[in-house]
Amino acid sequence: MLHSISLKDQDTKKADKTTKAIAKKLLYAMPKTINHYFPQFKRYLRQIEDCRKRSEYELSEILTGAISLFLFKEGSRNAFNQDRKDAEFVNNYEKLFGLRLPHMDTVDDLFRAISPEELESFKIKLIENLLEKKALHKWRMLGKYFVVAVDGTGVMSFDKRHCDKCLVKTYESGKKGYFHNVLEAKLVLPNGLAISLATEWIENDSDNYDKQDCELKAFHRLAERLKKNFPRLPICIVGDGLYPNQKVFEICERNRWEYIITLKDGNLPSVWEEVKFLSTLQKENRQKVIALKQKKPTEINYRWITGIEYKGHNLNWVQAKEGKKKYIFVTGMKVDKKKVAQIIASGRLRWKIENKGFNEQKNGGYGLGHKYSEVSLTAAKNYYQSLQIASIINQLLELGEKLKGRGITIKHIWKNLLAFMLYGKIDEDVIADSLKKRIQIRLE
Repeated sequence: MLHSISLKDQDTKKADKTTKAIAKKLLYAMPKTINHYFPQFKRYLRQIEDCRKRSEYELSEILTGAISLFLFKEGSRNAFNQDRKDAEFVNNYEKLFGLRLPHMDTVDDLFRAISPEELESFKIKLIENLLEKKALHKWRMLGKYFVVAVDGTGVMSFDKRHCDKCLVKTYESGKKGYFHNVLEAKLVLPNGLAISLATEWIENDSDNYDKQDCELKAFHRLAERLKKNFPRLPICIVGDGLYPNQKVFEICERNRWEYIITLKDGNLPSVWEEVKFLSTLQKENRQKVIALKQKKPTEINYRWITGIEYKGHNLNWVQAKEGKKKYIFVTGMKVDKKKVAQIIASGRLRWKIENKGFNEQKNGGYGLGHKYSEVSLTAAKNYYQSLQIASIINQLLELGEKLKGRGITIKHIWKNLLAFMLYGKIDEDVIADSLKKRIQIRLE
């Protein structure tokens, strides 16, 4: 018994040592990843208009500090300020980024004044870098389209009115709750990446309104923003059961976007009637394949119905059955035996915006949902954009360093990463040498 406990202790120590080594390697890879994918990172920051009259810190130092709050997954401004009190942490930070680390109150002062559009424009430049490098092209649907998932989520909630743009909900008890929600368009890839392309806040114009803002209203504005940001990007919109309606189809077709939208039983009754009628005439539109799912052979049965007319739109209905599960979508894309599997797989990528996108940002250390600014909606929006920028960098870092499949949670690795910042010592010569070398980071 004593021997078995000893072996268990040895395994635990070995695992801890491995985790610490990975965390240290990841920390050194952070500036290398930024420099590789975004060589103009600091220059883009310096291009942001400085609305301050004077300050101890350069604008790029404050903005890098804000992004680092989320890069390190601190979870709150206070936690970051506590680490900033440690001289070793500050020393390691300055070696890592070549910039001074400001107090988070300095960040908050700037974020109350600077327009959130500035940070979103910065984010767009980073994504343009990825597209120019063709770092994401191999995961395009049908070799052409970038799959963009659209979904909304809650960001902050209050018992009392936060500002005149709050969404309001009255509960059965008569008590009111106040909220700030966002609608996101995220580029989602089969390798796990979920990258924010555009953000639209779901908010009322003032506290005097006839009808509250909602996700579908916000989609109209989000589509305008997405088209303006990426006018020539070949996009396929994927959305949940809220989105199969005439206006969404019109917006996508007007912007020359493809779309794959979840179709539930209660949605578009006339389309379901057409599916029932045409299924007897298109019996040949079916395919059975055996695919490996978690290393096990799984039978997938595909069906599709083409040429469904709906209020001037030519729709196609697609379905995949895996055991007891069904996945059903409507799309404007042409469907055949060569395309049906990819179309279904792309439609199913929509869940990544909930899982890899919102869920990880809420529960994986980023603190989405935490009130980074309780008094200023402008500041809250800037923290949100900083989070999205940090998430892009961290996802590239995690994939580039092949952290998947190591049997260690990302959250635990980041815990050790922060510990190294506090108690380790970064060698700036190692960082300088790595930045000089030409590298190739492959995203799996």
